[in-house]
Amino acid sequence: MSKVKNRWLVAASAVGIHLSIGSVYAWSVYTKPLIAKFGWSLKETQFTFSIAIFCLGLSAAFLGHFLEKNGPRKSALLSAVMFGLGIVGSGLAVQLGSLPLLYLSYGVIGGIGLGIGYITPVASLVKWFPDKRGLATGLAIMGFGFAAVISGPLIVKLIGLVGIANTFFIMGSAYFVIIFASAQYLAPPPEGWLPEGMKAEDLANKKANNSELSQLTANQAIKTKRFWYLWVMLFINISCGIAIISAASPMAQEVAKLTPIAAAAMVGFMGIFNGGGRIGWASLSDIIGRPNTFSAIIAIQIVAFLLIPNLSNAIAFEVVIFLIISCYGGGYSTLAAYLGDMFGTEHLGAVLGYILTAWAAAGLAGPIFAAMIRTATNSYDGSLYCFAGLLVVALGISFLIRGEIKKLREETVKAEEVVIEDEFEAAYVEFTD
Repeated sequence: MSKVKNRWLVAASAVGIHLSIGSVYAWSVYTKPLIAKFGWSLKETQFTFSIAIFCLGLSAAFLGHFLEKNGPRKSALLSAVMFGLGIVGSGLAVQLGSLPLLYLSYGVIGGIGLGIGYITPVASLVKWFPDKRGLATGLAIMGFGFAAVISGPLIVKLIGLVGIANTFFIMGSAYFVIIFASAQYLAPPPEGWLPEGMKAEDLANKKANNSELSQLTANQAIKTKRFWYLWVMLFINISCGIAIISAASPMAQEVAKLTPIAAAAMVGFMGIFNGGGRIGWASLSDIIGRPNTFSAIIAIQIVAFLLIPNLSNAIAFEVVIFLIISCYGGGYSTLAAYLGDMFGTEHLGAVLGYILTAWAAAGLAGPIFAAMIRTATNSYDGSLYCFAGLLVVALGISFLIRGEIKKLREETVKAEEVVIEDEFEAAYVEFTD
């Protein structure tokens, strides 16, 4: 037992990786300097971020099996190489003034590093924390949400001191070192390992309570209704959240009449609530269960989206926006534990990779859908009401998932009863013979 790793240090390593790759959320601080230097349009520079998120989802899906086959350390090392190379390559793109190279380096190569770097710590921590799945995944994904709060100001400072290209070189090198170092401590727990004070029967009871009624491979999981129910629910939650994030500043100025400076400050605070919501909702899910947590996240957002068009008070507007962003982050952090409950943890990395394709799709669909409605109606009200309607659909899906869980439990009970009856009959025959 002396050779068993400290699971809290494993968690710290996971946070280190997510703090690095989560810097993608600070992309907006590069946009104005790039526009000023090269004359690129806002749409052209922002498309870099869209490519990165899209590649995140796709690479998570395709590289989930790589994680399961090669283990978390090699997967994290791959993330270090790809993400570090992508950011450093972005510096070269700036030196050459090449927008296509920027798309390739930051968007594609960096996006691949994002995908494998996102799923690796999460899949590892769920196995190290069978007693606190929500807390474990919340810790790692909290780092992803908080990253922009740390890296954003640092990037702005470096651009002013050394220029855009050198900033990419410095940050890319730093990300590589942090992820590489964090990867050295990542490993799955030994076979049969349990946290101190937790007995095997405690784990069995916890699995039953959390509906871990099956151990499925990723290919088996995607053939179930509950997987696609979760996919659609995640897609809607992310689409709504990203739409708010992408339009937060102009919406605040239009609806609540905030000044541009006040709106910018609100956007900065959103990162704190994004990260805080990830650890808060995930920890709560350990207490009230994942189905109740997801239903609450969605129900709160329905009310919030319906309220926003009528909020002229600046403080009330900001409170509701922060609440939505906390729910947005909470959906991410609760997801991995939810998947572990319903499909088991043995192939969680691959299952998580598949379902994160919803993130790739939502990253493109959310902002585009919101912008289309905003342009057509000349107001944010229409898009907010449309998203509220989509969330109503997601709430309905959350109840469909409950039905699937109930059915799984009933099937498990029946299967156990059959096994007991067969064992009893075999014992009876042996006794009478």
